Amino acid sequence: MELLSSFAALFGLKAGEFGILIVPILAALLLFVLFHTIVIVGGTQIAVLERRWLGGSMPEGRVVAMAAQVGIQARILGPGLHFLVPFLYKVEKFPMLEVKETEVGLVESIDGDPVSPGRIFAKVVQGHNLFQDGEAFLTNQGEKGPQIQILPPGLYRINPYLFKVAMVAALNIGNNRIGIVVAADGQPLAPGRLLARRVDGHESFQNGQAFLEKGGQKGPQIDILFPGSYRINSKLFQVEVREAVMVPAKKEGLVTARDGEPLPPTEYVAKTVAGHRDFQDAAGFLANGGQRGPQLDFLKPGTYYINPLMFDVSSDEVLNVQRGEVAVIVSNIGKDPAAEALSGKKPMTADEALKFGVERYVVDSGYRGIQRDVLGPGTYYLNKLAFTPHIIPTTNITIDWAEEKVAGKGARGFDPLAIVSKDGFEMTVEVKVILRVQPQQAPHMVARIGTIENLVEHVIHPLIDSSFRNQASSSEAMKFMQDRYEEQRKAEQHVIEELKRYHVECVSVLICQIGLPERLMLTLTNKVVASQQKSMYDSQQEAEARRREMEQTKAQAALQPSLVKAEIDVEIAAQQKQQAVILAEGRGQATRLEQEGIAAGVAAVGKAEGEKILAIGNATAEAYTKQVLAMGQAPLTIIEVMKHVSGGKVKITPDIMVSGGGQGQGDGNSSNVLSAFMASLMTSGMKLVPAKPETPPPGKAG
Repeated sequence: MELLSSFAALFGLKAGEFGILIVPILAALLLFVLFHTIVIVGGTQIAVLERRWLGGSMPEGRVVAMAAQVGIQARILGPGLHFLVPFLYKVEKFPMLEVKETEVGLVESIDGDPVSPGRIFAKVVQGHNLFQDGEAFLTNQGEKGPQIQILPPGLYRINPYLFKVAMVAALNIGNNRIGIVVAADGQPLAPGRLLARRVDGHESFQNGQAFLEKGGQKGPQIDILFPGSYRINSKLFQVEVREAVMVPAKKEGLVTARDGEPLPPTEYVAKTVAGHRDFQDAAGFLANGGQRGPQLDFLKPGTYYINPLMFDVSSDEVLNVQRGEVAVIVSNIGKDPAAEALSGKKPMTADEALKFGVERYVVDSGYRGIQRDVLGPGTYYLNKLAFTPHIIPTTNITIDWAEEKVAGKGARGFDPLAIVSKDGFEMTVEVKVILRVQPQQAPHMVARIGTIENLVEHVIHPLIDSSFRNQASSSEAMKFMQDRYEEQRKAEQHVIEELKRYHVECVSVLICQIGLPERLMLTLTNKVVASQQKSMYDSQQEAEARRREMEQTKAQAALQPSLVKAEIDVEIAAQQKQQAVILAEGRGQATRLEQEGIAAGVAAVGKAEGEKILAIGNATAEAYTKQVLAMGQAPLTIIEVMKHVSGGKVKITPDIMVSGGGQGQGDGNSSNVLSAFMASLMTSGMKLVPAKPETPPPGKAG
């Protein structure tokens, strides 16, 4: 009371009045003290304390203070009622840190120990409860700088003066996409490697601490992220989202490895290795000895999650062999046939070397070179980095040297051939050549010349051009035109023989048209017109001859019945004759037998009669000789003639006499004839021999 009175007197107040005034003052004072002593933190808040005095100083370089140090405190006050030493701390309230479902929190420490030399990110320390216990973080030697550990979705009591938290969207990789990862920290890459080695336990790069602790390497990672959502520290791991490898239908994927064991100098395509799951496991590829470069294995149509930093994939058309075609395959892999062929053999001759130099490339399966077996019509998945196909048509190939080229598959065209004849005329020749390659000969053709295009451009075209030029130079223009079939035959034979060297069959060489100069064509036209006129005249003559022949035929037809009757009569006569001959032969045979009997009897009689006649003749001859001696030859001849005439044995006048005189002159003429005849006999000295006496018939001798 005395104290109150003293205070009242000091302010000039009565004791009762002062008592009424002090109560509110004391109450206000109490409230002021309580305000600085009691701290109420809401349910979604934190309180940051700053100690003003009555404490030690922070170490040099520190940003936040530990307990009993002046400055912003590392610890914070969570939701609730807190009692503090009055006027010792300044309190600042902040909302809790919220990390949403689609976010991750990237933490950077503003205070702590320095990061280890060569490192970018602070090491992970324990006990700080996801950065909610700043004192524990600092006590456990947490490092200053970006933290490896991230904050998953949730509410966090984090001191904003100790930790800065950046909210970034969680990584979401959609379907048919991949994530390519590049680590910003870790151990250095091995020399010669393009990609970091695989480490386990990092949970698809969501556990950066495990990645670093297990020796994860800095740089591009060999592992990729597949479709899905990931909470990844984007400061530690940079992720680039790309399209997955898609091989469309009717195509194939050819793969080239950017890393791996080096290819042997003699190999063109890397060997096949197991365990890479269609190149989707790059680490497995390297672990099993995969080689750098073009790969023998290829991808069929589909979607593949392949690391493009490790494998380059290019799409290529599948091999489609149509009907009427074969595919000749050139293998870039396999054993060397030349090495085997030459091993242990004697040196070859020049011809053998030439043949070997070409034909050795046609090999069996398993050898490097042109495969002997061809692929028929169909669709084939073929690695064209290892096997090079050559499509060869096996149907007829038409090549034209003409103004209008033949269109169609396999057709080739050139301008008409320009040639000069022996007599200096320029001509154009349109030629058609038809070729064919047998399926079994296709590999040998490829070995000799390569492709059909090479065959046409470098063999057929020069061959046809030179052949017709040479033939034209030895023939006149008109003769070349007239002998076109012979010229065609010679050219065809020449081409056939030449193409045998290339294992190609020449079906035919055809001269379609020969273009002559205008003045020469005029001459030829006139010749043709004249020939046609002559041909027309010959046709008219032939028609006239046919008309006459027809008339003759008609006449013969009219006589045909008579001719037929005559032929029948002839046949009848011939039959009768044959019959008569047969009858006569029969009668003659009988008569002969009869006469043979008679002849035996007559022979004796005839012999005696002959002796008689001989005696008479001898006597007569002797008398005639004596008369000649007495009278002379001529008189005696006349006498003998007259004897014969008088006997009627010699007829000296015809039975009918036609004379130029009148009637009654016949006797005179007869005498004249007789006189002339006698005179002729006399002058000619003709000797008349008296006629032999007739042999009397048998039985009348004597």
